[in-house]
Amino acid sequence: MTKSVLGIIGGSGVYDAPLEKAKWVDVQTPWGMPSDQLRVGEIDGLKLVFLPRHGRGHVYSPTGINYRANIDAMKQLGVTDVVSLSAVGSLKEEVEPGTFALVDQFIDRTFAREKSFFGTGCVAHVPLANPISPLLQDAVAGALGAESIPFTRGGTYVVMEGPQFSTLAESQLYRSWGASVIGMTNMPEAKLAREAELCYCTVAMVTDYDSWHPDHGQVDVAKVLAVMKANSANARRLIMRLAKDFSREHTLCPVGSDSALTYAVMTAPASRNPELVRKLKTVAGRVL
Repeated sequence: MTKSVLGIIGGSGVYDAPLEKAKWVDVQTPWGMPSDQLRVGEIDGLKLVFLPRHGRGHVYSPTGINYRANIDAMKQLGVTDVVSLSAVGSLKEEVEPGTFALVDQFIDRTFAREKSFFGTGCVAHVPLANPISPLLQDAVAGALGAESIPFTRGGTYVVMEGPQFSTLAESQLYRSWGASVIGMTNMPEAKLAREAELCYCTVAMVTDYDSWHPDHGQVDVAKVLAVMKANSANARRLIMRLAKDFSREHTLCPVGSDSALTYAVMTAPASRNPELVRKLKTVAGRVL
């Protein structure tokens, strides 16, 4: 059996959680540098790897994040399961600010980001019908329940390019699609995690009602920051509980998150670009 290594992608209040044997490490990747150093440590014998998605001090915009380097770095450090924490706006009245939404689907509206490790010279098509790993989500839901943190399960996360918030017309359009929340960071992150054969789960931390709600109007950044502070405290509690209860042995994913590349690579070996294959060593070495 493979030992579990829990990766956490998030922000301040999360990556500074108390860890045993904690240290910040530099990780170089063939896709460039990750958003920051990665903080590696243990909780009750479970290895954890934390990555500040925007960099410490919030250096990178959602578009400027090097998502490929972030996921490659996680894979290099042995991560098996990635929990992604991100601030979002709610598109549903019942999904209130302060709620943690465990979504199970995405609509990708981003357009200015590198979305795949693969490309010309080594083409791959991974299945993504079910982008969230259910056993990992079960574990997160259990930790949220144990800590009495309000959460919902199920729903769709619209990922917009940003960095601006939605217009009223856009917000109403996304509501008409039946989506639950809107944010800027979980794509292409979830797609790349699948290409790297990592189990992935989103914890969408609701800060506001986007711009559609008649009683809230346009997004108020000051109010968002106040809710974010409370959400960060709950996120820290979530991670500590999750790490305490998390299985120390990695269980194979029922939707194939950890075997997504088995039949995905289309390019014949003789036709593969050697330089791209070299870059793919960490994320796709199992099949290449």
